[in-house]
Amino acid sequence: MSLSSTSMTDLVQQAFAETRGRLTPQAPLGPRTWFRVGGAAEWMYQPADAEDLAAVMQRLSPELPVTALGACSNVIIRDGGLDGIVIRLARGFSDITVEEDGLVVGSACLDATVAEYAAQAGLAGLEFLAGIPGSIGGAVRMNAGAYGSDIATVLDWADIITRDGSLIRLDAGALNFGYRRSGLPEGALVIRARLRGTPDKQADIAARIAQVRAARELSQPVRARTGGSTFRNPDADISPRKAWELIDAAGCRGLTRGDAQVSEKHCNFLINLGQASAADLEGLGDDVRQRVAQHSGVQLHWEIKRIGKAEGPSA
Repeated sequence: MSLSSTSMTDLVQQAFAETRGRLTPQAPLGPRTWFRVGGAAEWMYQPADAEDLAAVMQRLSPELPVTALGACSNVIIRDGGLDGIVIRLARGFSDITVEEDGLVVGSACLDATVAEYAAQAGLAGLEFLAGIPGSIGGAVRMNAGAYGSDIATVLDWADIITRDGSLIRLDAGALNFGYRRSGLPEGALVIRARLRGTPDKQADIAARIAQVRAARELSQPVRARTGGSTFRNPDADISPRKAWELIDAAGCRGLTRGDAQVSEKHCNFLINLGQASAADLEGLGDDVRQRVAQHSGVQLHWEIKRIGKAEGPSA
């Protein structure tokens, strides 16, 4: 159901009348994304804390579309921006509590920051987070992983706020983790999570984090405007080769569309060379998928989320 601008405004004013957070109309999103592309949010809401968020969600009409954004690392926001409410969790969701055998972390905490806290606390097992761009909320949602581990391996529970404003704690089993996915309820937002750690020497943990960072620096275009791995690796029964190998074999390394480029350093990464649009990046990704399918018969699936509307009245 489409809403007129007047009715949309009325519904927004009703839902946010008592919020302690910040509500911004037509908030630019491109500067917040790692690719530095994308249109504006019709409304951006930054809740003060979990209670503020839950209260707004309870009042929010089901007719209003809601999109949650974290660090905006593995996302392409299309050039026409996002309709409805964009929720961005920030200061009120960045606490970290150290416990004897783990950390309780807010969803806005950067993955790399959590790895550092774990090292300082002498807790091993979270070093892999140092190699993942983004924040914990997104990491839980997509079961982020790298360097031999993933969120499913270390998560005890996650607190979520559902679309109707209910606060629920789900253990790892209830999240139904799979490869780069979770079974979070539709429209739910992760607000905090507990991650397990194993006692170890701080120096040894720090050394492993340094190895992760060095490996990432060596193999990935970490200093470019990029969004992390573009495509999921195929299941082993479909192809024994990883996504980057299939892309390379199809001759896509260095391929461009406008100012978007397939990284020459790691060809499962797309790069904004400076003036790329979201359409350039998404179109280049689709070019790569087509070439890989023609060359090897393998259908690559996006790991990066593409959200929002294309620019122009025909979108």
